Amino acid sequence: MKEYLLGNAAIARGILEAGAGVVTGYPGTPASEIVESVVPFAKKYDLHVEWAVNEKTALEVAIGASWMGTRAVAVMKHVGLNVAADPFMTLAYTGVSGGLVVIVSDDPFCHSSQNEQDTRRYAQFASVPCLDPADPQEAKDMCIYAFELSEELELPVLLRPTTRVSHARADVEVGRIKKRNSNPEFVKDPARWVMLPAHARPRHTELLKKQDMIKASLKNSPWNRLVLGEDAGVITSGIAGLYAEEAIKQLEIDISILRIGTFPPPDGLCSEFLEHVTKVMVIEELEPVLEEYVERLARENNPDLKILGKRTDHIPREGELDTLVVRNAIARMADRPLVEVPALKEAEEILPPRPPALCPGCSHRAAYYAMMKAFGKDAIFPSDIGCYTLAVRMGTIDTCLCMGASITVASGIRFGGEERDICCSIGDSTFLHTGLPGLLNAAYNKARITVAILDNSTTAMTGHQPHPGTGFTVTGEKTKAVSLEAVANALGADFVETVDPYDVDATIEAFKRAKEYPGLSVVIAKQACVISAIRAGIRRRPFVVNSENCNGCKKCVKFGCPAIEFDGENARINVLCTGCGVCAQICENNAIEVVD
Repeated sequence: MKEYLLGNAAIARGILEAGAGVVTGYPGTPASEIVESVVPFAKKYDLHVEWAVNEKTALEVAIGASWMGTRAVAVMKHVGLNVAADPFMTLAYTGVSGGLVVIVSDDPFCHSSQNEQDTRRYAQFASVPCLDPADPQEAKDMCIYAFELSEELELPVLLRPTTRVSHARADVEVGRIKKRNSNPEFVKDPARWVMLPAHARPRHTELLKKQDMIKASLKNSPWNRLVLGEDAGVITSGIAGLYAEEAIKQLEIDISILRIGTFPPPDGLCSEFLEHVTKVMVIEELEPVLEEYVERLARENNPDLKILGKRTDHIPREGELDTLVVRNAIARMADRPLVEVPALKEAEEILPPRPPALCPGCSHRAAYYAMMKAFGKDAIFPSDIGCYTLAVRMGTIDTCLCMGASITVASGIRFGGEERDICCSIGDSTFLHTGLPGLLNAAYNKARITVAILDNSTTAMTGHQPHPGTGFTVTGEKTKAVSLEAVANALGADFVETVDPYDVDATIEAFKRAKEYPGLSVVIAKQACVISAIRAGIRRRPFVVNSENCNGCKKCVKFGCPAIEFDGENARINVLCTGCGVCAQICENNAIEVVD
């Protein structure tokens, strides 16, 4: 039976058909829908599903389940693996009992990420297998196979979908959902599970011995496919393989192609391919992982082979590939005419710029407005990862590095010698993800900074997932709602105030008090995400501009809310208004009124 599925939903289906018992993760685009697609099946199939507080926590929960003999999966985006790298690297030494799959979605072109790192490098680093799907069907099938491979090798297996696979839709052949292992048991084995140096050294030796087993297991994988043609060829992986096949068909050329879906690649197939061709182009997204492998293997099998790819600038190393880029690269190699990229100059001149912006009525905009009023333009404003980063044009975001870094970067700026006021911002979910150690560090080392926790009671940027501060789990069950105030106090912050950012004057005064405090101060700007509020049925009366009182100063327009426009000589509020009322508070002429 086939179902029309999103790539991430197809991966979720693979998790269910493999009989996994524990699914953990932290929300991050492009991976978020995987965990969410599993949730509806949790109760029926006795499946534990959770959003963990961060990726390290998620992976460690999955590891514990695996050591019980239960199949488990940890889901994250590529930068999340950096957070989980500590347990991940040592996990390769200990190995697993029940199959453990680490699903890491890469994001070429940084559609929603701060970098373009290639997860295959982590597979090389940890000496574990990595599967690289090209479409939703492969992603689902590879997921099932990954559990089997993990148990065969007693190693974790990486599954690396990219954005165009995770967010593509296709007809996917689905099978029967399996129930989890009903008789799990933790078998004590300190020499394996306790990574003291005396135990780690022999486990590293064991891992190295398994490398030949990995290659043997992947040798006949159905995702490695060879078609021999002329003595020019293409070797490719992931979704780039689909682009390459389409290009070869369009160009009507009979060149050889080898599609790779597994890492490490199969030596036998690759050797056969390299011995057949005199010129090869390696097509892959991001790092030249496959290209470096081809170069090494060619030295043994075909030293005179001409290798084209990222190192020769035939394939871009950054960004994502598309059908046109791949077609032209192959056409250039085959001496065929190129297709020019369509000129978009006319469209660019006609269409107005539409940079990402905070939603109409977003409380973060009000919090940043109050922050700027209290601290002034000369202050330093480190920020963090979240939808609040979209307020960069408000002048209150000077840095954005990685999850949780706002507080620690702010501390470093202070200790680096900065005398100006410093106010950093971090979201509620991000604060619970990796902001806690930063706040503790700031309190312990006496950092004189202000921390603004922008609490909209959800993980908004990645799709409104719950977190420990919301009082609900991923399956909708009620649970302990962590108090950010209590946490901040417990971590050593003596000044902690909570304000409603929709009350602009009160929020400005709170930030002023925090600014004057001689040590570490925390302001929690708490107001539910406007989208969540609308979904919950909360409706506020919209506002309107009284044109008789409006003098056209544009102060409300400069506030940046998409619901406010300038029409002729006066401001105008459009249908996007959510009724937050902040614009009425900042208007000095009392020209904005609530609709009666």
